[in-house]
Amino acid sequence: MSGNTNRDILIAGAFAAFTVDLLVYPLDTLKTRIQSPDYARLYTNAATNTVNKPALFRGLYQGLGSVILATLPSSGAFFTTYEATKSLTAPLPLPTPILHSFSSSLAELVSCAILTPAEVIKQNAQMVSSPSSTSATMQTLNRFRSNPLALWRGYTALAGRNLPFTALQFPLFERLKRVIRERRGYSEGQTPPVLEASLITAAAAGSAGSVAAVITTPVDVVKTRIMLAAAESAGDDPAKTKKRKAGKPDAKSTLDALGQSVSKAKETLSKPVSRKSSLQIAREIVAERGVVGGLFRGGALRAVWTLLGSGLYLGVYEGGRQWLGAGSREGEDDA
Repeated sequence: MSGNTNRDILIAGAFAAFTVDLLVYPLDTLKTRIQSPDYARLYTNAATNTVNKPALFRGLYQGLGSVILATLPSSGAFFTTYEATKSLTAPLPLPTPILHSFSSSLAELVSCAILTPAEVIKQNAQMVSSPSSTSATMQTLNRFRSNPLALWRGYTALAGRNLPFTALQFPLFERLKRVIRERRGYSEGQTPPVLEASLITAAAAGSAGSVAAVITTPVDVVKTRIMLAAAESAGDDPAKTKKRKAGKPDAKSTLDALGQSVSKAKETLSKPVSRKSSLQIAREIVAERGVVGGLFRGGALRAVWTLLGSGLYLGVYEGGRQWLGAGSREGEDDA
């Protein structure tokens, strides 16, 4: 973190996140749709059992706005926490990979608290297929209007995916970055030029991220299911029942409400419970599609997406951090 202020790290992290969101978001949308339990119904032709490409590739940027709004502060919080924790724990007599794992895990917990609502909105918006004048994001938000706390139901799932991912990625990333710099002739204290530093970081981050992505794909599949179910369970809110009782019912409205309640009850009984544990959902996925076809579904796409996303994300972050740090030092020298 030498030469950088917290402001530098926040700006570099936010700019990196914004760049990645714009470039690789379509791959994330495809991954969500492929991992969805409704994939066969929404994105395949039942008669020919082939992929319905127009449906699968329609609206690949749905839900992007919510992610950009949350990713900027969450990424800034991640890098600020990561760099600060890494500096504070550096003197401890522990192996460097363990210190990097701890620093990235702590940073991820902070980041996930900010990112979870946007991630839930994003994944549900990515699945909106009905044409409407209202945007996919607004349609999704309307489903949570009666129970906004449901937006945080995916926190455990998101942290459960991101913690092992970052704990695997960052020690491997730091090690690869050091090896590549040494191969390029830079010693421990030397810093490459901005462009070269960005490219080295991108190569190390992309390689480390793709390996971690494949290993943690089962957790990602379960997380996708939980977040998509959050929109369904958001409607099961006691506040809605209270609101209905507040009015003065007549006989007709009472009968209509009773009929709707019976129909709703039948539908609810025929559906799986939305608040299942991660282990229950994983078992269902294995029963439906097996281990490879179920828990590792979308793994190859996730590896490619992470290779590009992590490479761009950390590469842009490193270049921006180094450039901002150089500008800060020049300002101090001029003063």
